[in-house]
This record gives sequence, C-alpha cells and structure tokens, in this order.
Amino acid sequence: MKEERLPDGGAHDKCIMVRALESSDMDAFAEIMSLPRVRRGTLSVGYRSPEQLAAWYERRLKRGVNVCAVLDGCVVGHAGLEVHRPSRAHCAHLGLAVHDAYHRRGVGSALLQALIDCADGSLGLRRIDLTVFSDNAPAIALYRKFGFVEEGFSRAFAIRDGVLADVLHMARLVDAPSLQTI
Repeated sequence: MKEERLPDGGAHDKCIMVRALESSDMDAFAEIMSLPRVRRGTLSVGYRSPEQLAAWYERRLKRGVNVCAVLDGCVVGHAGLEVHRPSRAHCAHLGLAVHDAYHRRGVGSALLQALIDCADGSLGLRRIDLTVFSDNAPAIALYRKFGFVEEGFSRAFAIRDGVLADVLHMARLVDAPSLQTI
C-alpha cells in the first residue's frame, strides 16, 4: 500500500492510496470502465459487468500486477501491467483508467508511479509499453512525464464513437540506448 499526498485545491491535502486491486473492487471498477471519458480515452468497450471484469482480472492476475487508487474511501482509478510471455518476459503492457470526476487530481500519476516502482524493483522489467489515442493530450503528457517516448503511430487503429481513430505506441525502457531517428 502506497500513499501519495496530493493537493485537492482546498485548505488541506487529500491522500490518494494506491493498493492491490481486489475482487471486492469489481463493482467500482465496472463503474469506472463504463464512464463516458474513460470509454472515450481507453481501448475498452466499457459497459462490462462486475462478473466479466472479475473473470478478466483473474486471468490477468496470473501474468501481472493490478492496482487501484482510493480517495476518500472510494476507488477512483485502476492501472495494470500485463507481463508478456517468456521470450518477452522483460516487458509488460500498461493499461490505466481514472474516474471521470477525478481527472487532473494526481490519480494517474499516483497509479503510474506505483506500477513503475513495482516494474523497476520487484518485477525487474526493462520495458513497459502502451497504446494511447493520438488526440489524448493529457494522457500523452502524463506518460512523457514518466519517461515514455513515442515509438510509432497507427492510423485507423480503433473505432471510437463510430469513427476510425489513430493511436500512438509509447514505451519506457530501462537501461536502453536512446531512440534514434531515421
């Protein structure tokens, strides 16, 4: 369990607690994944039931780490690392979602810092990659803040709101050579 003290814009500080996602969090997780901004900003279809998310969580738990952010006793975000299979066991894929009402309050930073600490320390990962919609400037800025760089661009990668949308592929590497431009 990790706590981050972050300003809430008021007279006192709020504390975001990051902890392991638990099976009892599935109702809150399902609610977050069905919110309009979360659905628009992630590659998830949303509208999944707590039971569907619990089955997904059980499969993913075997190959990674899943955490949630808790603020004022409520789950307000989720992030996970899915570690790749043997020949790529030094790599993981990142997913992150923050409740619509808690954007720009440090939740994403707290979740990302906790996963990076785990990846670099306990898991010994060398590479974390992710896919983000190319027009999601706040998310891209967050990832850059934590050392992620753009590695590629895919046109018409996903359908979002009935329209083909482009994505960036980003990664954070530990002890890797600098990205060379062609």
